[in-house]
Amino acid sequence: MRLLIAPDKYAGTLTAPEAAEAIARGWARRDPTVEVDLCPMADGGPGFVDVLHANLGGELVAATVTGPAGEPVPATILLADGTAWVESAQAVGLALTASATRDAMTASSRGLGELLLAATELDVRRIVVGVGGTATNDGGAGVLAALGATAQGAVLDAGPRGLAGVEAVDLGPARQALAGIELTVATDVETPLLGILGATKTFGPQKGLDDAQQLQVDGWLQRLAEVTDRKLADAVGAGAGGGIGFALQLVGAGRESGVDLVAAAVDLAERARRSDLVVTGEGAFDFSSRAGKVPYGVAAVAGAALRPCLALAGRVMVGGREMRALGIEAAYSMSELVGEERALAEPFDALSDLAERVARSWATA
Repeated sequence: MRLLIAPDKYAGTLTAPEAAEAIARGWARRDPTVEVDLCPMADGGPGFVDVLHANLGGELVAATVTGPAGEPVPATILLADGTAWVESAQAVGLALTASATRDAMTASSRGLGELLLAATELDVRRIVVGVGGTATNDGGAGVLAALGATAQGAVLDAGPRGLAGVEAVDLGPARQALAGIELTVATDVETPLLGILGATKTFGPQKGLDDAQQLQVDGWLQRLAEVTDRKLADAVGAGAGGGIGFALQLVGAGRESGVDLVAAAVDLAERARRSDLVVTGEGAFDFSSRAGKVPYGVAAVAGAALRPCLALAGRVMVGGREMRALGIEAAYSMSELVGEERALAEPFDALSDLAERVARSWATA
């Protein structure tokens, strides 16, 4: 049997490369003859650069940028074939700040703009920005400030609170800073910037915004959109990263699905065709996985190759009908097999045990 293993990270427990290795080890215990192709995946969120480096090789360049709370944080730029790959979660990620000290009203995306400037100094033709998993909800205003944009009536790099009273934004210097470079934003969601389905309402709670703050911040972002490009606020992925998707498109970025972009970069379609079975996974497999997440993207590629696709997840929160709508033949839960406590405490071993159990039904040996 030829097995393609293409999981996402299991948030807070396993990176995508670790998850792929865990699945491979467990499966091989049941089927020692299996031929394994490890293809860790990402959707633009945390782990984007690490996954691409694991698949593509290339050179990692270190940088230090401003974190969401103003502290210096380390980040890396991946250089491969004339393209610089950067990740918003490394610069302004939710995981960079403890929940007790997190303040989404003042968290700034400035550090990602600094990372982009560092990438422009590396003689590249293209920059791809993975966007997702951020602590920020400032409409990407901090990114714009770092790139040189200025505003009247607002402080662009002071978080959403700094946008109160914004009257105008001069994007010219920010666009000039990226002149001559093809910029692509790879988003992990398709969320627009504003409204009940937008960035603030959808992801604000996990960043620490209460109901009253969500209304206030969404109003500030609406005003930011009105003085820049209101129509672009409705674009697919504009709400990614708390509006970083919007800001990058303001300065000329094209938008792609993060998982589709990674799939193309690692030649997932051809690797699926060479396999008999595809296995993917993530921490929580639910219907939101359809909105640009790795399992849905991998399943789509497997389906096009006429290969069955399985999902191994920390938790499975969809029924059979929803699962098939996502293109998954079957999904299996670590928590159901070993209990949630062990799944969190020993995630590598728990995922290996789950893979071994699943292999009893799917291995050909």
